[in-house]
Amino acid sequence: MNKTMLASLLALPLVAPVAMAQDTVKISGFGTAALTWTDDDRAEFARPNQPSGAADNFRTGVDSNLGLQADYAVNDWLSLTAQGLVRKDGEEHYGAELSWAFAKFRISDNLNVRAGRIGLPVFMISDYRNVGYANTMLRPPSELYSQVPFNSVDGADVTWRRDFGNTSLTSQLAVGQIKTPLTGFHARGKEIVALNLVAENGPFTLRAGHARTKITIDDLASLNTLVGSLRAAGTGYRLPQVNALADEIEAKDAKGTFSSLGLAMDWNNFVVQTEYAKRKTETYINDTTSWYVMGGYRIGKFLPYYTRSELKIDGAVSAAALGACPAGYPAACTATLQQLGNAVRRVSVTGIGQGEQTTDTIGVRWDFYRSVALKVQIDRVKPRGNGLFINAQPGFAGPVTVGAVALDFVF
Repeated sequence: MNKTMLASLLALPLVAPVAMAQDTVKISGFGTAALTWTDDDRAEFARPNQPSGAADNFRTGVDSNLGLQADYAVNDWLSLTAQGLVRKDGEEHYGAELSWAFAKFRISDNLNVRAGRIGLPVFMISDYRNVGYANTMLRPPSELYSQVPFNSVDGADVTWRRDFGNTSLTSQLAVGQIKTPLTGFHARGKEIVALNLVAENGPFTLRAGHARTKITIDDLASLNTLVGSLRAAGTGYRLPQVNALADEIEAKDAKGTFSSLGLAMDWNNFVVQTEYAKRKTETYINDTTSWYVMGGYRIGKFLPYYTRSELKIDGAVSAAALGACPAGYPAACTATLQQLGNAVRRVSVTGIGQGEQTTDTIGVRWDFYRSVALKVQIDRVKPRGNGLFINAQPGFAGPVTVGAVALDFVF
């Protein structure tokens, strides 16, 4: 979607309201201007779903973005919201996307319903993870935030909030579907159901969430070729276990779940944020455990922080069914299965947040002006294999030092 299209989409829900009551339309925005680099030219560091990233050169596209939001209150029970985002995501160049576009219905003081395109509540900072100014860290840890490819959902959600003494409890249930462009293919989530529970008490926030969906990836050429080759070999050599492996790898209405738990604290200048998550799928996408812990201490307008994050693969598609063929089979059978086994092992460490790695991060945030913050962050990334690095060349092993400086702002 280009910028002209985005502007048109943002304007649609506002044309009539502006004509009637222009002063009720609220326009706000956010952005990040950043430079990112690494000390290794054999692989590229990128955010999730970017086709290229930074190596031993300075890149602006890894951590930079610009967002615009329009809100219109129709009356005391109905409001309209649209949000557009410009960034590098899925393509080499900057592109625009309509991240939010919903109507909000106020049923009571404690109950709200939204319908349209809404943020998918699967992370601690789902609604504002692209708003750099709202976060301590320069970017959310990729080890955890790469594990779900969907940022939004086309559907509806219900939010209920109630106070219990000094504690407020918010529950959110979202349902719908989404088709998301990824690097070179699309991921579709059907029958998405996400439950988000948040408890807040003074400086403490505790969050728990669970989401499930049916995942389909039907336009990834390499995956389709592999599945087709497995089925041809299984049928041709009369090996049903190979056909069963093809069914296991194929991503067609495959069940996927994501469960997470998070805690945040901002108390007496101490800042803490942590999340722990489990991903499980019934396709080639690996089962994973991911987590991070961030701690910082505010000194005037400065907030130095440290983060430790990790992504671990719990279970991957096994190539055990692709061993040697039974005695008496043609010699080409075993050679074919060995070749397919290598392809299966490759697919188990590529794709949507598939690689293992750990990262140690130090950084500092400086709120030097109203609504503007300067951040400097250094990551020491230790991948296992390629980890989450992309476009890796032979000989890449890590660890890699990643540096970034960013100017975050809201208006």
